[in-house]
Amino acid sequence: MAVYSINVNGRRQEVDVDPDTPVLWVLRDHLNLVGTKYGCGIAQCGACTVHLNGTAIRSCSLPVSSVGNSEITTIEGLSEKADHALQNAWREHDVPQCGYCQAGQIMNAASLLAQNPNPSDQDIENAMNGNICRCCTYNKIKAAIKTAAENI
Repeated sequence: MAVYSINVNGRRQEVDVDPDTPVLWVLRDHLNLVGTKYGCGIAQCGACTVHLNGTAIRSCSLPVSSVGNSEITTIEGLSEKADHALQNAWREHDVPQCGYCQAGQIMNAASLLAQNPNPSDQDIENAMNGNICRCCTYNKIKAAIKTAAENI
């Protein structure tokens, strides 16, 4: 075990965990930030997506020992009142069905819009590829991203 001081959602947090503990489990089990979901455990489904210095990453495969001074942002840190343009667009387009993948979808989309504020359909499809939605709300997700892009 080792003590790591990590920056999560703008706050410095200390956790005493094994160096190879995935960030996902640090967030969920040690910091009680349960918006980030466990899906596959092998970085293939996107349910665990968070931002590392603004870039979407899969937290299930990132060991806490590799975070260093990087800034981690979770769905809870995306906006204080859950009123980020994407969160509003998600509600407007009634995107969630079961809702399980939605935090990862939103975090991936937020990274896309930060890098490309006016994405084409192909840009959205390319960026969102790998974020799996078992309810198949992909068309609603694309529409919500387009709406959010207009409102950022």
